[in-house]
Amino acid sequence: MKVLVIGANGRVGSLLIEKLASQHQVIAGSRHSKAINNSYNVEHSYINLLNDVNSITESMNGVDAVYFVSGSRGKNLLQIDLHGAIKTMQAAERVGAKRYILLSSVFALQPEHWKESFLSDLTDYNIAKHYADLYLSTQTQLDYTILQPGALKEEQGTGKIETNVISPGSNSIANVVDTLVAILADDSTIGRVILMHDGDTPISEAIRPAE
Repeated sequence: MKVLVIGANGRVGSLLIEKLASQHQVIAGSRHSKAINNSYNVEHSYINLLNDVNSITESMNGVDAVYFVSGSRGKNLLQIDLHGAIKTMQAAERVGAKRYILLSSVFALQPEHWKESFLSDLTDYNIAKHYADLYLSTQTQLDYTILQPGALKEEQGTGKIETNVISPGSNSIANVVDTLVAILADDSTIGRVILMHDGDTPISEAIRPAE
């Protein structure tokens, strides 16, 4: 499978590429001209989310699955986190890349939580994520999965998480990356929004739908 990771130079993207490359042909998509990762099975593709859909589409030819893990870190929420994401969804549909996995934020689709203390300073960010999530889930025909973790931390991964999330919790970047990898391998995640934080359930078990 040929997998495109958009946001390849970020904390999540760089680790995600390493994990995926052991199983798939990976395209590291970023606006940087130099290759992010020189590992076997990884090639670089220039993708600038400020460009139009036609330009982004040209970078997706032959791709089977797309991960969007890019973000502006609050510097350009409308053009990168929201519209940039949507343009990649439109491009994925144009080239027939059905599988699309979006890294979002906990409670992005639940505005009633946004005034709570842990999210009160992130309203604009959550608005951008909210409408990107909505577009993917309601305006496309993509086989999508939306992963919504809480705060990301530079901690050692445990391989265990919780997905029945009713309150926010911290997430090791390694656990988020391993969850993203597991999502691609598990078709039961298609069409779902998965909220998560670190926990006690093995990832492969945690991402399965409740019976």
